[in-house]
Amino acid sequence: MEWKLELVIVPVSDVDRAKAFYVEQAGFVAEHDHVMTDELRFVQLTPPGSACSIAIGTGITESAPGTAQVQLVVADIEEARAQLVARGVDAGDVQVFPWGSFVYFQDPDGNRIAVQQMPPRPSPAA
Repeated sequence: MEWKLELVIVPVSDVDRAKAFYVEQAGFVAEHDHVMTDELRFVQLTPPGSACSIAIGTGITESAPGTAQVQLVVADIEEARAQLVARGVDAGDVQVFPWGSFVYFQDPDGNRIAVQQMPPRPSPAA
């Protein structure tokens, strides 16, 4: 049986502000935005090419805004950083470690997003 991670809740204080940030600046696709009641709104946002989405909204989590940590993986960290910066995201410099290259940024509530380019994998032994 396969178990797939498809949705991660990201707590935010202002749903419209967060949605605008993730769509207009981080480049996510708005999949759903449903208001069920005055206390319940569900917004699903997906990074391009990802099978996993984030959910923001009201009434969907008790976690405090700014407490989430999310990691994305890209093929080209320099290009990813350039896209983020071009859209107005305050993305940090590329940091290189043995386990990959990273760029970090935060959403308006302080939720932390790491973007990683995986290191080259060693060739299998012949």
